[in-house]
Amino acid sequence: MNIYISGRGFFAVEVAEALVDAGHHVVGVASPALRDGHSDESSALSWDRLRSWAFPRDVPWTDSKTLRARHLPDSVDIVLAAHSHAFIGRETRARAKVAAIGYHPSLLPLHRGRDAIRWTIRDGDKAAGGTVYHLTERTDGGPIAAQEHVLVPRGSTARSLWREHLAPLGVHLLLRVVNDLAQGRRVEVPQDDELATWEPAMDSAPLFKPELIALPGSASDAVVSDSWALRTG
Repeated sequence: MNIYISGRGFFAVEVAEALVDAGHHVVGVASPALRDGHSDESSALSWDRLRSWAFPRDVPWTDSKTLRARHLPDSVDIVLAAHSHAFIGRETRARAKVAAIGYHPSLLPLHRGRDAIRWTIRDGDKAAGGTVYHLTERTDGGPIAAQEHVLVPRGSTARSLWREHLAPLGVHLLLRVVNDLAQGRRVEVPQDDELATWEPAMDSAPLFKPELIALPGSASDAVVSDSWALRTG
């Protein structure tokens, strides 16, 4: 499968590596230009990790602030959001021949929103999990393609729960869904909105919505991908 990844940080790189190892092709990526806290564009050491991964492999890179449908090649089968902090608009999603999917670090429909992991810890949840879902017009509200739970170890922080449990689970689930789609198996289980919870972002900047500069009412008014922001990059 030909896959376009919009993401950032170590998680997006691990997803890209897993897909390539499984025989899929990453045909382009979008990420922030620089890592959080860095400002030296001239130094590759300051680049976002997904950008750094793409450069030596000649994989086309686009700044996620400018990502539009025209940046995706015609060959894209799947658009995949892996820790993306930018909306993926419907015109961009429509470039995918097979699916547009993303990973959210909660048992959707629980903990929709940017800070799912931090709210999991704050609420004292004993179980957490990850969900791969189909990107739609609704933030974190698309049909579920795959989902698994994990128990929250005692003493976990948002960072440790993400790095040690939910990020590896995300790689596993995304690879599973991509492999299923490659074999013609498509799962779409509607979320139960009556069970949904939504928590506000704690201290994160608003999600960037690159396509919303389009004319009001245009087809590019957007959908959010991976609408969570844990600064673990």
